Amino acid sequence: MNASPEMQPEDVMRVKLEVLRREHRDLDDAIHALQEKGTADMLTLKRLKKQKLSLKDRIAMIEDQLTPDIIA
Repeated sequence: MNASPEMQPEDVMRVKLEVLRREHRDLDDAIHALQEKGTADMLTLKRLKKQKLSLKDRIAMIEDQLTPDIIA
């Protein structure tokens, strides 16, 4: 067997995808906690939501790259 110890590009993308998903969940939890607490200023919430949306876009982009195009 000629198994390479290096990760394939697709494997790297899958790991990155999982990291981004975890960051997205963490941001979601932080936003909910700040909203429930009621002490967060609107600017902080807006920044966190914008960052969360950016992560969502990056997640979608990687998912599209990992999903093969199927022509029906």
